[in-house]
Amino acid sequence: MKFVYLLWHTHSDEALLDGEDIKLIGVYTSKENAEEAQSRTGQLQGFKDHLEGFEISCNELDKDEWTSGFATVT
Repeated sequence: MKFVYLLWHTHSDEALLDGEDIKLIGVYTSKENAEEAQSRTGQLQGFKDHLEGFEISCNELDKDEWTSGFATVT
């Protein structure tokens, strides 16, 4: 296995701290498994009202995903 698939959900709402809530739902060995998890999760309270918030990302194992520094904005 060289890749994994991450299922994320982002819920945007001005009432939330920083305006959004990001959840990592799970990590899967195939896109199909991630899609099945999305279908299951999409039936749960809260998620079913915000289906547009799902995203599946493909990540290569043993590879840096963030390759630059960061800055704090005040």
